[in-house]
Amino acid sequence: AYDVHRAQVMGCCEDTTGIVPFGRLVEQVMGAEPCASAERVFWIVDNGSSHRGQASIDRLEGQWPTLRLIHLPVHASWLDQCEIYFSIVQRKVVNPNDFGDLDAIAGRLAAFEPRYNAVAQPFAWTFDRDDLDKLLARIDRHTHAA
Repeated sequence: AYDVHRAQVMGCCEDTTGIVPFGRLVEQVMGAEPCASAERVFWIVDNGSSHRGQASIDRLEGQWPTLRLIHLPVHASWLDQCEIYFSIVQRKVVNPNDFGDLDAIAGRLAAFEPRYNAVAQPFAWTFDRDDLDKLLARIDRHTHAA
């Protein structure tokens, strides 16, 4: 999980993906400050199977009354700032892929999180409303030209 305001990461390594592991991540984040005492906490998610659709909204918002689950449009991972963090992890932690086993990569990931959090700054998001308007106009022109 990535806190876009504080540029802080919180996570854990799981053996698999799915609703239950994602639920553990939500519990970890929502149980810690600043989320534990926040009036509202927005979770911006892609359409992965562990948090897709209305069922996930009902489940998570039912369990956590201050949580608001927002789904990104399909194929819009470029809007997800957590993807920027994943790119950093790919370059600084996972490569080279020289792990002897899964415990080794879990250890390296766990060690990276506090190092990252100690120096991280929020990402400078430069894509603004004007850029979005231009992109949508270009898509609209392309759609109607076809």
